[in-house]
Amino acid sequence: MDLKLRENWRVWMLVALLILSTVAIFPFGSLLAGGDGGSDGPAEVDDTLVNDTDGVPTNGTAGDAGYGTQPGGDFTNLDYGLDLAGGTRIRAPFVGVTAEISIDAEETNALERSLASELGVEPIDVSVTAYRDAPGTVEVFAGDVRPAELESTLQDLDYSPEVRKGVTEETRSEVIDVLNNKINEGGLTGGTASVISTAGGEEYFAVVEVPGANQSEVEELIGTRGVVEVLAQRRVDNETTTETVLYGEDFTNIGIAQQANPSEGLQRPYVPANVKPDPAQNFTETMNRLDFSTQGIGNCDYGGPTGGDGSYCLVTTLDGEGIYTAPLGDGLAREFRQGTFADNPGFTMETGNYSDARQLSISLRVGTMPTNVNLSSGTTYYLQPSLAERFKGLALVTGLITWLAVSIVVFIRYRRKEVAIPMLATATAEVYLLLGFAASIGLALDLSHIAGFIAVIGTGVDDLVIIADEILQRGEIATGRVFQDRFRKAFWVIGVAAATTIIAMSPLTILSLGDLTGFAIVTIVGVLIGVLITRPAYGDILRNLVLEE
Repeated sequence: MDLKLRENWRVWMLVALLILSTVAIFPFGSLLAGGDGGSDGPAEVDDTLVNDTDGVPTNGTAGDAGYGTQPGGDFTNLDYGLDLAGGTRIRAPFVGVTAEISIDAEETNALERSLASELGVEPIDVSVTAYRDAPGTVEVFAGDVRPAELESTLQDLDYSPEVRKGVTEETRSEVIDVLNNKINEGGLTGGTASVISTAGGEEYFAVVEVPGANQSEVEELIGTRGVVEVLAQRRVDNETTTETVLYGEDFTNIGIAQQANPSEGLQRPYVPANVKPDPAQNFTETMNRLDFSTQGIGNCDYGGPTGGDGSYCLVTTLDGEGIYTAPLGDGLAREFRQGTFADNPGFTMETGNYSDARQLSISLRVGTMPTNVNLSSGTTYYLQPSLAERFKGLALVTGLITWLAVSIVVFIRYRRKEVAIPMLATATAEVYLLLGFAASIGLALDLSHIAGFIAVIGTGVDDLVIIADEILQRGEIATGRVFQDRFRKAFWVIGVAAATTIIAMSPLTILSLGDLTGFAIVTIVGVLIGVLITRPAYGDILRNLVLEE
């Protein structure tokens, strides 16, 4: 069979795509792509704040080793989801209450302050947004605020709200983005976060799936908003005052968590970071105004507010809990007095243990979630990796049985190996291209995707049978023009069937229906690969075989 490039370009395109799929599927593909590039680390640090709490790291190593395991196989670049690798799936509702009101943009800040005061919540737990052509939204992210309470408070403030449980679409999207960043930063390979809803769209849930990780690992990573604050706590004349001097968004160039380094005066696990220029200048002014740079050098009473007088402490909090308390070091105090800190605003934050340092580093790097997900009201599914390995083997056996069954039917149907073998090879190539697609986009394969692969095998062979029947069962083929006419008729039927399948499956890809989404995506991609690549290539192969007879 002479496969000239010009006349058989579809076949050669199929071959080229198979080669690219091989590069994507097997590990040498990453070698061809090159190694990971380095990243800029934080600026050189010039002082250290000393932590007051005891504790040594009990887990982890220097740097962010990460939780979980690599879900892909040792011999391929394929990633596997929970069904085939084991791991944890958590589904939890978003914490919050939302109201729609008529409000102008200039009123939003005042309303936020009023609501925070009236409801007894932190200002960060209230968000008011005004829109030009739509009602404004009020969101309260404190879990103990009920819809009726928010409605009553807004009515007392002369608003007419429509209140519902849950948060807005923008907030849900932001939470999912931060969760995905947390998963990536935390080293949970193959993990994803997404949104699903009930059938009527009345309630929304965050769904986090992490192959190879147990429940405690995932909950520790995603269970907090990641609100980081540095507080200046001063006690003078037996009166304690606390003022926030730095927020999480004020930091930049954040490093990964590190183990203690006594040779450099770092007695605890720590996180190196920089402070942005404007916050660094404000930090300097505040430290001078509160006398930290003169009276607070090494002067922090770790006993707490009732422990004595004349204490100056810097407290780092994560989601409202103190993880770091220390006096101001002499070096930083000197820079504050001289006004030079903003010129090189780098320092390290020590913590009591490595786990806190890791959480602090991740929270600083990925940012703060606007609201929590309510793990206590959610559901958790955990599959042991050993059981998942059995599913993986059974899925492979199921695929092989499907392929063998189709092969037997095809050979019985045609009894001609020159027709059946190219047909089966083309169907196999279609699945191989799908695997290459999954590997190239990092799709974590689970049982729903395997079901999609099996569906693609069935529809693919069905289409190839239509082509073969239309061409071979209607008499002798004398010329290439006759072949093309018959192929076009068969391809028209295939195209209509493909369009019908895509239209039927499309709603499943945009609706939040969990595993059905994965099945629909694989099926649609498989149909597109068949119509655009493998079916035309099979037509060229069959033309060459038939016309050579």
